[in-house]
Amino acid sequence: MSDSSEYSDFQANFAGRDTLTRLADFLFECGMLRKTPRTGYQFLGSGAENVAEHSFRTSVVGYVLATMTEGANPSHTAMLCLFHDLHEARTGDFNYVNRRYNSSQRTAALGDTLAGTGLAPLLLPLWHELEAVQTLEAQLAQDADQIDLILNLKEQQDLGNPYAKAWLDCALERLRTPAGRELAVRISQTDHTDWWFKGPDQSWWERKNGKA
Repeated sequence: MSDSSEYSDFQANFAGRDTLTRLADFLFECGMLRKTPRTGYQFLGSGAENVAEHSFRTSVVGYVLATMTEGANPSHTAMLCLFHDLHEARTGDFNYVNRRYNSSQRTAALGDTLAGTGLAPLLLPLWHELEAVQTLEAQLAQDADQIDLILNLKEQQDLGNPYAKAWLDCALERLRTPAGRELAVRISQTDHTDWWFKGPDQSWWERKNGKA
């Protein structure tokens, strides 16, 4: 089955397996994303996350970017982000080095995931839209994917990884939208602990150390 093939060729394999059962299969398969590591961090030397964790924050970032962008639909952007790596439950995550020597049939994998669930007419168009990167929401979703990485890289930089800044600078160059670039630059300038360390009760540290 080629990467551009649709789910229909796989449908016959589910003869006798009803839609509700296939939806149960689908939800179990989604759980595999919690067990599927993002593999680029093995080259960075620090940091770790699974695909489910990445997909969640990417969806939040996409929603935020769309609220910053006139004419963008936040809910649609978040949906593009939510399912953008669903195929990796079957293919695994391919980092840059992996892709030099391997290929994955991402569309075919997603089609097989959705076959028999009744969800294919809803979710396959999201995948094709994201891959085409023609709509504003797809561009924002692609930026959200990068910004989730940028957030992780900034955290690793703050924690002392000397390679994280070079990776972060490279990710910044891949951004497509004004909102994406604006938010990512601010992220790169913000300590990842400030949200709690300098939170509403900024005197907590002095009290903790007996200085108040």
